[in-house]
Amino acid sequence: MLLSLFTDWAFLLEKLTLVVAVVSIGLVVAMYSTWAERKVAGALQDRPGPNRAGWFGLLQPFADAIKLFSKEDIIPSKSNKILFVLGPGLAMLAAVMTSAVIPWGDKIVIAGREITLQVSDLDLGVLYVFAVVAMGVYGVMIGGWASNNKFSLLAAIRGASQNISYELAMGLSLIALLFLTGTLSLKGIVVGQQENGWNILYQPLGFLLFLVCAFAECNRTPFDLPEAENELNFGYHQEYSSMKLGFYLFAEYINMFMSSVLMATLYFGGYDIPFFNEAASTLNPTILGLLGFGALMTKTVLFILFFMWVRWTIPRFRYDQLMDLGWKKLLPLALINMLITAVVVLVKEYGWPW
Repeated sequence: MLLSLFTDWAFLLEKLTLVVAVVSIGLVVAMYSTWAERKVAGALQDRPGPNRAGWFGLLQPFADAIKLFSKEDIIPSKSNKILFVLGPGLAMLAAVMTSAVIPWGDKIVIAGREITLQVSDLDLGVLYVFAVVAMGVYGVMIGGWASNNKFSLLAAIRGASQNISYELAMGLSLIALLFLTGTLSLKGIVVGQQENGWNILYQPLGFLLFLVCAFAECNRTPFDLPEAENELNFGYHQEYSSMKLGFYLFAEYINMFMSSVLMATLYFGGYDIPFFNEAASTLNPTILGLLGFGALMTKTVLFILFFMWVRWTIPRFRYDQLMDLGWKKLLPLALINMLITAVVVLVKEYGWPW
C-alpha cells in the first residue's frame, strides 16, 4: 500500500516537474524569439538591431516585459469586460497546451526511475493538437468582438476565416502522413521515423503544404492579415494595452515555437539524431535523452529562423489572394497528395489488383 502510494506521488511529481519545465522552455524561447526577430530583421536590413539593454541586447526582452507591465491597463467602457479579459488568456492557454503531447526526448533515468520526456503520450495526440489549435481561433474572435470596435471585429473575422480555411489543407496533409505512419501518437510517429527514415523523404509535398498552413495558423507574414497594422488599424487587439496586449503578442511567438517543434516531430524525426541509432545503444539513457532533446531544439530553432527570414523578405498577401491560395490551390493539392498516398499505401500492402 505504502509502495503504491509512493509510486503514485513520484509519478505525479515527475509529470508536474515536466509540465513546469516544458512551459518554462516555451516561455523562454518565445521571449527570446522577440529579441531574435529584431536581430534577424537588423541583419537583413544592414543595421544592428537591439544593442542597448545588456550585452548584445540580450536584456531587451526583460525591458519589453517591464514596459508592458508598467503601462496602464485600459478596458473600454462599452466593451464586454469579462470576455475582454478572457480573450488574451484563452489565446495564451491554447498556445501553451499544445506542448502536452509533444515528445521532447526519449527518456532519462533519475534515482533508478525511467522518466519519459513527454507529458502525455496520447493515442490520439495529433487530434489533440488540432483540437487545441482550433481553440486559438476563439481567443482571436472573443478579443475582437468583446472590444466593441468595428475595426477589431472585422480583423477578428478575417483571422477566424483564415484559420478555418487553412486548417482544412493542414488536416488533409496530416491525413496523408497518417496513412504512412499508421498511428496518431506523436511518440509513435517519431519511433517510426527512427526505424524507417524521416517522413520528409516520403511526404515532401505534404510537408510543404503543412509549412504554408503553419504560417497562416500562426498569423505570420505573409499571412498576417488579422494583425496587419498598416491596413487594419492594428488588427483584432487594437483596444488592448499592458499585459493583455502582451499575452496576444506572446501567444504568437509561442505558437510559432510549437509549430516549429511539431514540424520537426512530424517530418524531421523529432528527437532522432541521423546515423546515430547504432552508437546510441552504448550510451547512458540519460545522456541519450538529453542529446535527443538537443537535436529536437536544434531543428526547432532552424524552423523559427526560417519563420523570421520569411517575415522580413516576403510582402504581405492581399486578403483575396490569401483566400484564393487556401481554397483554390492548397486544398486541391492536399486532396491530390492524400489520394496518391492512399493508393501507394494500398499497393504496398496488397499489391496491384491486376
